[in-house]
Amino acid sequence: MLFNSYIFIFIFLPIVLFGFYAIGARSHHRAAIAWLVAASLFFYGWWNPAYLSIILISMLFNYAVGAVLSGKDKSKLLLALSISINLLVLAYYKYFNFFIENINNLGSTDFNFEKIVLPLAISFFTFQQVAYLIDAYRGETREYNFLSYCLFVTFFPQLIAGPIVHHREMLPQFAKETLYKINYRHLVIGLSIFTLGFFKKSVLADGTSEYVNLSFNLAETSTAITFFAAWAGSLCYAFQLYFDFSGYSDMAIGLARMFGIVLPMNFNSPYKSQNITLFWRRWHMTLSRFLRDYLYIPLGGNRKGKTRQLINLMLTMVLGGFWHGAGWNFALWGFLHGAFLIMHNSWMKLSQIFGVKMPRFIAWWLTFSAVLFAWVPFRATSLDGAFNLWRGMLGINGWFLPQWMGNYAGYFEQWAMEHHIVFVGIFHQVGSVKLMDVLWFVMLFIIAFYLPNTQQFMQRYHPVFESSQHYKIPALKLYWRPSLAWSMMIAFLFVYATLSLTRISEFLYFQF
Repeated sequence: MLFNSYIFIFIFLPIVLFGFYAIGARSHHRAAIAWLVAASLFFYGWWNPAYLSIILISMLFNYAVGAVLSGKDKSKLLLALSISINLLVLAYYKYFNFFIENINNLGSTDFNFEKIVLPLAISFFTFQQVAYLIDAYRGETREYNFLSYCLFVTFFPQLIAGPIVHHREMLPQFAKETLYKINYRHLVIGLSIFTLGFFKKSVLADGTSEYVNLSFNLAETSTAITFFAAWAGSLCYAFQLYFDFSGYSDMAIGLARMFGIVLPMNFNSPYKSQNITLFWRRWHMTLSRFLRDYLYIPLGGNRKGKTRQLINLMLTMVLGGFWHGAGWNFALWGFLHGAFLIMHNSWMKLSQIFGVKMPRFIAWWLTFSAVLFAWVPFRATSLDGAFNLWRGMLGINGWFLPQWMGNYAGYFEQWAMEHHIVFVGIFHQVGSVKLMDVLWFVMLFIIAFYLPNTQQFMQRYHPVFESSQHYKIPALKLYWRPSLAWSMMIAFLFVYATLSLTRISEFLYFQF
């Protein structure tokens, strides 16, 4: 079941909300929690009921182990064994096909096994429970009842693609008495945040998918992609992914808020970052936090010398790349970001020594260009397709501008022709790009770079865990208020997004 579907918005969500508050109003708090757990399992089982057994067994196993690890008789061996079991199950479902395929390619063998279908959300609920086990061993958890733990794992707003939450962020909220009484303030704020994410997904992200598919499908055919077509394709995907996943995160945060639950921030205008380190503090923030706390720091972080720190950075990013998918293209994406982080780290040391500071615009431009370059293997379905698009981005396949620009170029057209710049369609191999297409991406650029993000827009009503210092309001001060004017605007966005559901499309991060 998708957040951006009629059955979820108009049937599932109203029934679950009404049932939760109707049960909670009678002071049956455990029953209300059980209702949410049952609804969340139904939501998960909607995709494939067969995989319900996986998440149920996972919860039973990890809760039992967590109870032992949080007691007096802690066992490092039990912790290592339980984490290994979690990761082996994840590896079996996510990487077995990839492993066999590479064995066949390297050894010219023909091992043939039945294709294993990846269970939805297994990466997210596995990471969430691994973090719980580690925190239990560290003594950072206390005893929670099994129902609350089940809700912590299965809570449907964040079950499929995050945010990846900590037990200390969620479980104490389930114990609040006020949670079970309907709060219209929470409902209005949650619905507004949900609507903003809904609009991002169904209008902005899905409205960009056509351009992305043109570029990357063409790259897979070995057709030479020209310079501007290649960069346009990467830019299109950057916007599609940004509005798709930030839209999902907003919808998850808004849905949770309707139930009185506050989730952590997951996006904070990452494309505005002026260095790659800051980008990773702003992009998929809960995953970055997990990789830092449970991989980078346990590997040694920056505590064992400069060389070891850089190795740890690279290992963390490559493994983070593999977490996103079983493919060498994801490993390459992780490797690139590891290299970018190492370069930035080295630059910071040199700039301190020589007292050199890069201009802000240049720093942003370099960061954003690096991110666009790295998105190519993340989206491409093969390494050949990624390298083909990269050749275009490096200008190896020629330079072309859209025909309509030539009509307005004047004297510049002659200069361009002398420098081997030809005016044809950017996507001239598959169709032309119109002026309205360019205006569409100008609008996306303005929204991503100049308008407040959702957390900034809703800042006065504390939409997420993080305090206001994490998302400073830009010069353009635009706030949501519980007024008739803003209600009409949110209602317009909701109706427009609903009417845009001509086809139901999955969120991009569901594949991970």
